[in-house]
Amino acid sequence: MLVYPDIDPVVLSLGPLKVHWYGLMYLVGFVGGWWLGRLRAARPGSGWTAAEIDDLIFYAALGVVLGGRIGYVLFYHLPSFLADPLMLLRVWEGGMSFHGGLLGVLIATALFARKTGRAFFTVTDFIAPLVPVGLFAGRIGNFINGELWGAPTSLPWGMVFPHVDALPRHPSMLYEAALEGVVLFLLLWWFSARPRPRMAVSGLFLLAYGSFRFLVENVRMPDAHIGYLWADWLTMGMLLSLPMIAFGVLLLGLAWHYRVYDTAKDTR
Repeated sequence: MLVYPDIDPVVLSLGPLKVHWYGLMYLVGFVGGWWLGRLRAARPGSGWTAAEIDDLIFYAALGVVLGGRIGYVLFYHLPSFLADPLMLLRVWEGGMSFHGGLLGVLIATALFARKTGRAFFTVTDFIAPLVPVGLFAGRIGNFINGELWGAPTSLPWGMVFPHVDALPRHPSMLYEAALEGVVLFLLLWWFSARPRPRMAVSGLFLLAYGSFRFLVENVRMPDAHIGYLWADWLTMGMLLSLPMIAFGVLLLGLAWHYRVYDTAKDTR
């Protein structure tokens, strides 16, 4: 049995200014995505420039932060938001949603694609392999904060979270870091290393992430103020992941049916 280490969520204090590990993990995710984007752009015939990667990551960062916050409030705290709309602005209280962040990134991607004259799915195919590094960093941030713990378990790697109770629990945030971060990155980086039909990489991302998230939700405790949505097993995370899985399958089917391949000209 493991015991959760008592980690100070504040990594650095400079008077009234406090740097939190969770915020630092977001920075790690954005920098990591930018670096990987530069690597992909440097491939012969990529059609992408370093300056375009800088702009793309800026657009994506805005989408993640704004979409993640708005999605968290609307998906998980809608009654509280309706009673107190200003809670949307109280970002210091915490709260981000991956699914909201995804929608924000898709909107930002559409704007970037329009600005650069690229097809929408050309951009999403390029950015999809960059996302897992941010997901990994974010889940490590969840672990440092001691949040999003799992259900009780008798498995030998069960972890006691003393601030919750004395029961060994699934360290579900580490499961997600491994699946949504490491495994998803390796899968997408390998898959995108060879020419694939437009929409295929995006479809694989949606299918794989949605499946991994749905799987982990089976051992992750639901948000206390929401609980299970149905039959003591369906969670909000599962419900939001189902459309991702369906759209992922649809995009993969369309990609291999139409077999439209991007060229360097298409990505300019």
